Amino acid sequence: MTGQRSDARRNYAHILTVAEAEVAAQGAQASLEQIARTAGVGSATVRRHFPTRKALLEAVFKQRVHDLCERAQTLRAAHDSHSALVEWLRELLAYSLAARGLADVLSYEPLQDEAPQDSCALAIGAAGALLLRRAVDDRSVRADITIDDLLTLIVGIALATESYADPATQADRAFRLAVAGLGPDGT
Repeated sequence: MTGQRSDARRNYAHILTVAEAEVAAQGAQASLEQIARTAGVGSATVRRHFPTRKALLEAVFKQRVHDLCERAQTLRAAHDSHSALVEWLRELLAYSLAARGLADVLSYEPLQDEAPQDSCALAIGAAGALLLRRAVDDRSVRADITIDDLLTLIVGIALATESYADPATQADRAFRLAVAGLGPDGT
């Protein structure tokens, strides 16, 4: 965005603010045309700043993903590596439920695939992998579990429960059931 004219930077910021509200209300399938209308710009202007829906969603979630990554760094110092991993996964799930569309962003492609260096999925995967590695090294989590497994679990729970009247309660129940299988003996 550096090197852009000031009106282009203002348009970008305004479109992003409108997109955040629209995605919060409608989820990942928020209408790009509605975002353009609400922002008072043409759809071509939205597409110039965000050439794909994924690019728009990545921008909408960038700060929150950064915060989750910072939280993972903080939790790495926790005494109980298993609890730290579970706490971080619970926070990721809670944010995925609150920020409708994040689960869609994380589910676009497995982490091994080529992805932009600043993608949400790559950042979340790297942050979670550090917590997972520590828990595996401490033998508090099974060695065959991968960060892709855990992200698939979180995305699956978020997507499966988002239409419930009380998605947080349903997601918490599913999460607790799933976490029980992380232990070294599969329980």
